[in-house]
Amino acid sequence: MSSRITYYSTNRNLDRVEGIVPFKGTVTFKEALLMGQAPDEGLFMPHPIPKLSIDGIHRLKGCPYPEAAMLVAESFLAAEIDRDALGRIVLDSYDFVVPLEKVVNRKYIMRLDRGPSASFKDFAARMMARLMSAFRDRGSRLNVLVATSGDTGSAVGEAFKGVEGIDVYILYPRDEVTGRQKKQLDTIGGNVRALSVDGKFDDCQNLVKQAFADPDLGGMNLTSANSINFGRILPQIVYYVYAYAQLAEPGDPIVFSVPSGNFGDALGCEYARRMGLPVRTLVMPTNENDEFPRFLDTGIYEKVFPSRACISNAMNVGNPSNLARFFDLYGGTVDRAGVVHKTPDVDEMRRRLFSIPVSDAETRATIREVFGRYGVVLEPHGAVGWRGLEAYLERQGDFPLCVALETAHPAKFPEEIRELLGFTPELPQSLKGIDARIGEPVPLSSGYDEFKMFLKNMLKTRQ
Repeated sequence: MSSRITYYSTNRNLDRVEGIVPFKGTVTFKEALLMGQAPDEGLFMPHPIPKLSIDGIHRLKGCPYPEAAMLVAESFLAAEIDRDALGRIVLDSYDFVVPLEKVVNRKYIMRLDRGPSASFKDFAARMMARLMSAFRDRGSRLNVLVATSGDTGSAVGEAFKGVEGIDVYILYPRDEVTGRQKKQLDTIGGNVRALSVDGKFDDCQNLVKQAFADPDLGGMNLTSANSINFGRILPQIVYYVYAYAQLAEPGDPIVFSVPSGNFGDALGCEYARRMGLPVRTLVMPTNENDEFPRFLDTGIYEKVFPSRACISNAMNVGNPSNLARFFDLYGGTVDRAGVVHKTPDVDEMRRRLFSIPVSDAETRATIREVFGRYGVVLEPHGAVGWRGLEAYLERQGDFPLCVALETAHPAKFPEEIRELLGFTPELPQSLKGIDARIGEPVPLSSGYDEFKMFLKNMLKTRQ
């Protein structure tokens, strides 16, 4: 039996901070999964970080994606869940392909857009939903709160739809999602309810965090499916391991470029490196919400408030939640309000991480250029990822093996692609029929009192 990994809070050392009572204990994966975030509003971190052997990774070459998922999941969960049960969860989660599309030389696009909501967030949401269903106490009912800037909500909603004993409430910024994203969110139905918030993504995220910290809601079985929940991070480690295993030769290092908003996806790569994957550099391009590139440049963290609306809308985040985990991994502490209590090792971060902001104009130019030169269709988030990789190579020199992530299907941005490339991308099978679905969201202001009253009227804790 493997030794059990425990989970601690990123706020555990904040002894003299007004309004924060640091949680100094540890919890199991089950507890971290079902709680969502720590009682002190920090984020749960695994200790120790499990290790993967490089030989074990290379043995995945040519294997289907679920085998990589099983390798990673078992390294975290072997002491918490029966292997056969975990195997069934993995197989049920990943029944779609993960293309690695060669662009030029050894530069690849990893397309994470073939799941049921045509977003990379399907990878985390589907496994997380099945883990929650397996770990929840029978007879009780979980209430999942999700803030989304575009793709998280539909991925989570589709993953949890019809899952026994779980209700889902998705908050999205009313004026900052595309028409197709809004249609997806509003029409999932069943045990999934969409809440249209008059505000920014950061407002949605803060409403969720306030609800978790509210003692009046303490007995309501609240949990999160946002990347504040480590249950979302664990599955996102897998595709870096899978891509490396398929593309690398023994001894190869690799560069990944991950378009970054709330930093959960990039965090998956950071954990993969710490588990033993030979990642030379993690490239983390942002859109015009440039708080992290500025931090790496200056060593001073200043959040962007309010967040800036960009065409890569799922990245419109001015104060990334998972920055707390990055700071912790590099020896620092930042709270959910963006206040730095201990500066991390910035020099080490600069050695491992590279980040630039990518403007909307650059994003559009990249979509045109990549299609014109290579015949490859990118959507805005993937274009930010590719432009970030280009910028890294321009500054550091060419590097043999590189993978940039395409995190959503171009058909989710039909107006933008049609204007830039002159055609409308064909809908993937998973999105066909979306426009014919019906459903309406619950309109909310960005005020917490209204949201709290809604929750008190709606939440159920028993089957």
